[in-house]
Amino acid sequence: MTRLPPEPSRFAALLRRFRTARRMSQLDLALACNISARHLSFLETGRASPSRDMVLELAEGLVLPLGERNTLLQAAGFAALFPASPLTSDVLGPFREMLSEMMARHAPYPALLCDRHWNLLVANPVAALLLSSLTADSGESNLIRILTASGAAEAAIANYGEMLAEMHGRIRLEALEAAADPVLEDLMEALNAACARHGISPGSQARSPLLPLILRSPAGELRFLSAIAQFGTSEDVTVRDLRLELLFPANDATKAAIRAIAAEASGHPLP
Repeated sequence: MTRLPPEPSRFAALLRRFRTARRMSQLDLALACNISARHLSFLETGRASPSRDMVLELAEGLVLPLGERNTLLQAAGFAALFPASPLTSDVLGPFREMLSEMMARHAPYPALLCDRHWNLLVANPVAALLLSSLTADSGESNLIRILTASGAAEAAIANYGEMLAEMHGRIRLEALEAAADPVLEDLMEALNAACARHGISPGSQARSPLLPLILRSPAGELRFLSAIAQFGTSEDVTVRDLRLELLFPANDATKAAIRAIAAEASGHPLP
């Protein structure tokens, strides 16, 4: 395998950044990777260059997502190991079919497909209709930005404070898992600012066993429970980063209202 020109300073800086984000000491990471702390120190200062296997061992010790493992490999002068196929590519055709079937089977209830940064990629018709009431035609497609910056979302979500606290906890965990992802860090800042504006302290919020999303609508309050699917068996970065969120009616009134909304949108009564 041909090695690309290495970037020692970039690799060293990334390694330190990922380790710090994981809140690991050099000794912690050295023990996890079965190397000496001295050698790890040399890698972090650029005094030593890693082999490809060493980069992968470090990435494993840091429990990095696949995309960050590629980034660390490239910074050390090696080719990326994990593919990042466009979702529209032929190779992901069978996976797209599976996603389409999952979303179709979920109809008429809302389903949304997002990337790791909660940018909306696909929404089924009912989900798109409900989202339009949250965005006020702003064109914003990031679900966290919609929640934190849209006055329409604040007005439409009856339990806005609870949802803000819930998403704060979720994105905080995802940011920790991702290890120094600047986009997730920016989303956390937006959530922190929104919580501060509304006097919400997420860590001290009382939590109920089931937290529904409650939307105000002309048909009355719509209550949904959410299930989020991720796809961990693939070695493709794109697939690993996807989130499929399925919203289920939390009561009979919501179930009936959604079926009526879906029927009106399609022009055909649902069975």
